[in-house]
Formats: sequence, C-alpha cells, structure tokens
Amino acid sequence: MLDVGFVGWRGMVGSVLLERMQAEGDFTGLAPSFYSTSSPGGPGPADLGFDSGRLGDAFDVGALARHDVIVTCQGGDYTHEVHPRLRAAGWNGYWIDAASALRMEPGTVLVLDPVNADVIAGGLARGRRDFCGANCTVSILLMAFAGLFRAGLVEWVTSMTYQAASGAGAAHMRELAAQMAAIGDAAREPLGDPASSALAVDRSVRAALADDGFPRSRFGAPLAASLLPWIDRPIGGGRSREELKGFEEGNKILGNEVPVPVDGLCVRVGSMRCHAHAVTVKLREDRPLDEIESLIGGAHEWVRVVENTPEATLAELTPAAVSGRLDVAVGRIRKLAMGGEFLTAFSVGDQLLWGAAEPLRRMLGILRSHLGEEHPARAEAA
Repeated sequence: MLDVGFVGWRGMVGSVLLERMQAEGDFTGLAPSFYSTSSPGGPGPADLGFDSGRLGDAFDVGALARHDVIVTCQGGDYTHEVHPRLRAAGWNGYWIDAASALRMEPGTVLVLDPVNADVIAGGLARGRRDFCGANCTVSILLMAFAGLFRAGLVEWVTSMTYQAASGAGAAHMRELAAQMAAIGDAAREPLGDPASSALAVDRSVRAALADDGFPRSRFGAPLAASLLPWIDRPIGGGRSREELKGFEEGNKILGNEVPVPVDGLCVRVGSMRCHAHAVTVKLREDRPLDEIESLIGGAHEWVRVVENTPEATLAELTPAAVSGRLDVAVGRIRKLAMGGEFLTAFSVGDQLLWGAAEPLRRMLGILRSHLGEEHPARAEAA
C-alpha cells in the first residue's frame, strides 16, 4: 500500500485534487496522511469516505520522511523551505508538486502525461524523484495542440492568452466577484429604468470602475468590465515571467532537444475559470485543413475539435462551456492569408483541472503502477 502525505489540500488546487481523487476512487489502496502548515493536530479533510485522522505538522521532516510520496499544493515558499531539508535528511521518496519552485531544476520532470508520457517514463527509468505540474497556461496550450507538436509540424507558435481570475488564486476569484457585484450595484438604477439609454448604463459602470472604493487590492486594477494585459513580474525586454514559461516549460514538457520558439502576450480576462489561447502557428509545411484537424483531435482522448461555425463556437468554445470538464476544446481552425503554412486556432480548457490538479493526480497513479507493491522510496535516514 503506497504511503502518501498530502500538503496544501485546503487551497483551490488541493481541493480540486481531492475532489478528483475521490471521484476516481484513487484513495482505494492508498495509505494517505494529511498535513497542515497552520493547524497541525486539527481534524483532517472530511467527506472522503474514510477517517482522515489528525493533521500532521507540514514542517516536520521526520514525519514527512516516512512517506513514499509527498504531494504538495502548498506553494513555492513551502517547497523552497521543506524540499531541501527532506533530501538532506536522506529521504529518497517521490515529490509531486503543483508549485513552480522546482520546475526548471535539471532533475525535475514536468508532468502532463497525455502529452509527455514518454518523458515521464524516461525520468522514472533514470531514477528521477521530483515531478512537478507545469504552468497552467502552458499545459492547456500543449493539451490543445499536442498533435501538431508530436507530428513535428510546428516551426514556431505565438500564443495570445486569455487567462481566468482563478489562475491568480482564490482571493483573486473573490475580488473579481466583488467587482462584478459593485458594477451591478452601480448600474442597478439605469438598468431598472426601461427608458434609460445604454450611455447611462455605461456612465454608471465607468464611474464604478474609477471609484476609489472599487475592490482592486488583489489585481491592482479593475478586471470586471475590463482586462489586464500584464501577468506576473517583469523580467526585462518588455516581457513578463508568465510569457517566458511558454518557451521554457513548453519545451521541457515536450522533451525537445532543439527548442521550438513559443512566445506571445499573456492577458488576464474576467472569467472565473478556464484559460484560453488564440494561436498563430507557423507550420513546417503546408498540410490540408482536414489533416490538421485530424492531428489535433487524435492526439489524446481529452482534446475536442469544435466546428468553425458561429453556432458551434459560441456553444462549445467558451470558458462557460468547458468549466469543470476535462475536455480541452479547439476551434476557429483555419489558414491565414499569409500562406498555407500559417494556421490560426482558438483553444480553451479548465486550468484548475489539466492546468493544475489533474496532472498531479495522474502522476500519483503512474507512480503506483511503477512502484507496484514495493516501496523503495521511503527515507533511508528518518
């Protein structure tokens, strides 16, 4: 029975992870323990179908080192503090992490198995012990267009993102909802008057957005009824850290020895869940559109090609349509006027699933198969 310690299970990603594990029956055959950074000794998670016991201290290296696997959604600061202490104590177990702290370390494998199962298998064969989920936006991009990358057709890709509030965290989701409520309150009077003009509604909304009391402490600016064309910190050259991840993490996920250029702008939009991309792909050669659609749709069981019609697009290719679903939708697929080698498309997927929780859940399942009934991962010196 695989002995697994869970840290950071209360947060947004951790909650989705437990929800998915329970739905898929993943706790059967596991020996799970739950840890807290703030309330050790308190009750563990409820409604899992078993007694989860009392919470351990997430900073207790001796306790953590008794596990075959640690799964953490606690964040990068926790990883930076605890991971090196565990390794220094002789723990040879498997670390599965949602945070970015270890992603670009040479010994870390980025996990997105519908796209890079071969890279994961190679990492296990080489004795790798650190496995991290990749950036949520990059993961959704590769889930959508894995078929084109796998066929070696991508010369370069530019991705213009439309990223949901949940990508910034639970507090940001709450602030977006508060912004929506403030706008609704401000526009209530003109909306309630059938004789009022659209300009009256617009003036009410603009006044709300400009008001000093408008909730903006998390985003720093209005997101509702607006958008924010900057995500994460600047890294020079007019680029944000979020925009660098497409190139760095995308190529690491794919295991590319020769990197494929991936670049673009990252934009925060007013959806609660789901990240989307408008992409331009420079193909290495012209291919018929039906063949391209077949490559995209046949890459794995969770990608779904949407017909390029107004009706199908509005019904199936929006955050509202895919929220809470494992399907990643790809539509608006067509050639551009620049030539047959230039392709455009739009993709959207729930980043709390394939961009965060689901790769961790599936990596734990891969480890169960890899380790079998033997558990060589436990600490050599606990």
